Amino acid sequence: MSSDFEVPRFLSASTINGTPVENRRGEHLGKIEELMIDLNNGLVNYAVLSFGGFLGMGDKLFAIPFDALDFDTVNEKVILDVDKEILENAPGFDKEHWPDTTEHAWLVDVYDYYGYQPYWNY
Repeated sequence: MSSDFEVPRFLSASTINGTPVENRRGEHLGKIEELMIDLNNGLVNYAVLSFGGFLGMGDKLFAIPFDALDFDTVNEKVILDVDKEILENAPGFDKEHWPDTTEHAWLVDVYDYYGYQPYWNY
């Protein structure tokens, strides 16, 4: 994002958690619930986005590649450049059944879905 101000290089996870997420068309997509850290290298593996439901009930959770997110610190929102329909059809999970995080295999499909190469393949 281009602007006339200095963008911070670091934000705390607690600052990012709860931040609303919109697409480039300004459509509300949900909010960031969690940031998942790869304990092998300290990188953010993915962000967990909640989407759908009503007043937090029935929300579906999605693993979003961290590289897919842009941060608008002026307007305090996160930008995910996907249409709502793409997100509605994305692989997700519910709050009671998180994916198995012992392997990267399931996350490769998530990165592929959003058109990103997994960071551990760089």
